[in-house]
Amino acid sequence: MRTYNIRGHLHALDRPVVMGIINVTPDSFYPGSRTPDSDVIRRRAETMRHEGADWLDIGGYSTRPGAQEVSEAEETDRLCRGLEAVREVWPEAVVSVDTFRARVARECVERGADIINDISGGTLDPDMWPEVARLKVPYILMHTRGTPATMQSLTDYDDVAADVLSDMMHKVAALRQLGVADIILDPGFGFAKTPEQNYTLLSSLPVFAATGLPLLAGLSRKSMIWRPLGITPAEALPGTIALNAAALLYGADILRVHDVAEARQTADVISLLKKHTLH
Repeated sequence: MRTYNIRGHLHALDRPVVMGIINVTPDSFYPGSRTPDSDVIRRRAETMRHEGADWLDIGGYSTRPGAQEVSEAEETDRLCRGLEAVREVWPEAVVSVDTFRARVARECVERGADIINDISGGTLDPDMWPEVARLKVPYILMHTRGTPATMQSLTDYDDVAADVLSDMMHKVAALRQLGVADIILDPGFGFAKTPEQNYTLLSSLPVFAATGLPLLAGLSRKSMIWRPLGITPAEALPGTIALNAAALLYGADILRVHDVAEARQTADVISLLKKHTLH
């Protein structure tokens, strides 16, 4: 069974984890996820708790194409404001912070963050991996190429699933050499992948699950759903539910989502299905 260590306590991934997204940003791609002030953050965290979230993921820097640059100081302020608000209403929550900056990660862990979620997979700050090793916290290793501004032009793969897996396992080996114990894989849906490549990657999740590392799927309301269907992110909840179910069936352990209640129900019924599946 896959496990992770939070501040010295070993937790088993004995059921799918639902990670609720809290964006302390004014420009995240899905307006419904934006929580610009502490009152809204507290209400969102309380709602997600009651809806069945296991973890919360706080972001302070939108990484959608064309998003505004955010200074290190501003990102730190946003994330720490989010952490403080969440801890006021849910002190024991498992909280990750979505950052690619080592100094921001260190400040957040010192303020109570449990997990570092690095969308760059260590490529945008060379100090990130040594810092994660020093902090001894779980690390979400996501795959991407380039920067948020350039990633959509970097989609040339020989075999998207094989290339992504190879890149990630080389990084896992390097992280292990540094002493990072708890690594969670995130294939990076929507980051330096075309819609078609995203679906190929989704259908290939079993090969990522076979590594034995916990596997996170971040599919919620992404353009791979709404762009081919000719709809908007606001209309993409049904498609999100469908892809989350597929991800769980293909081996994902963690769903990163905007809509916690729907993801919790999806995860629970897929667990029931797996329990009653004949092998």
